[in-house]
Amino acid sequence: MRSKLALLFGLVLAASSPGRTSAQTASAPENFKVTLLGTGTPIPSIDRFGPSTLVEVGNQRLLFDVGRGATIRLAQARVPLRDISAMFLTHFHSDHVNGLSDLWLTGWLPGEFARRITAFCIYGPTGTREMMSHLERAHQADIRIRMADENLLASGVEIDATDVTEGIVYDRDGVRVTAFDVDHGELIKPALGYRVDFRGRSVVVSGDTRFSPNLIKHAKGADVIVHEVMAAADALLAQSEAVRLVMAHHTSPEQAGRVFAEVQPRLAVYSHIILLRVSSDDLIRRTRTAYAGALEIGSDLMTIEVNDVPRVIRPDTAPR
Repeated sequence: MRSKLALLFGLVLAASSPGRTSAQTASAPENFKVTLLGTGTPIPSIDRFGPSTLVEVGNQRLLFDVGRGATIRLAQARVPLRDISAMFLTHFHSDHVNGLSDLWLTGWLPGEFARRITAFCIYGPTGTREMMSHLERAHQADIRIRMADENLLASGVEIDATDVTEGIVYDRDGVRVTAFDVDHGELIKPALGYRVDFRGRSVVVSGDTRFSPNLIKHAKGADVIVHEVMAAADALLAQSEAVRLVMAHHTSPEQAGRVFAEVQPRLAVYSHIILLRVSSDDLIRRTRTAYAGALEIGSDLMTIEVNDVPRVIRPDTAPR
């Protein structure tokens, strides 16, 4: 029998959940949809949470990176945390992984938003298994207490972690995920991007990278590409060595335009957006020096339906 505290906790959270029934959550969507959960940077922002992209495809929900606030955005998108089929990390910068404990442990708790009873499945660059083993040790007191106090199942807090390198890393029920190397700087290795293929449709998530010919190679023919970008005012670049260093690890709008022009996606979308004294209009203008196709500046909770003509739904226009 669960403790009274656990029961109360579950009832309160069930009452405050967005209202999906168990029948609704038991059957994952058959569509192909991308939701930008977080489009920001390490800088704390209420408007742009940490980098995280949800891909709902076939009967699965795949999460790429889990930055600050990802669980909150999942709740806003009405996706129970237990419904994440697999987690994929691009690299180990803290802004891409600092939501891991939250997703893993909060997804195990009572309440309609959680109740995971199977292992937390995660893929990432070499070092992912080691990182997750350290997280297990860091949270061992919490795990021990909740299992004893709330009778939570041990199976729901187990971790199934896999280190991956370039190649097909996930192939299940027609959904294939391919990892590929990107270039985030000489000292930031390994760093990966991912491509998701399903029934002739595909989505590419760049991860953090500067201009990468290998990304172009693996993104060819993709319907949608979600790509990082950084732009800084010329005066700021001239006066700040720190800004120049960061810029050297990321992709400029002009370079991103070259990527898009070669890949020729049905839609290019910016995420992990770093704009330093540069407007959104300037970002578009500078991209257009090399690319004339469909382009969107991503925002948190923006969704893209991956069709013949991708459909973009921003949160302020989404049906309620």
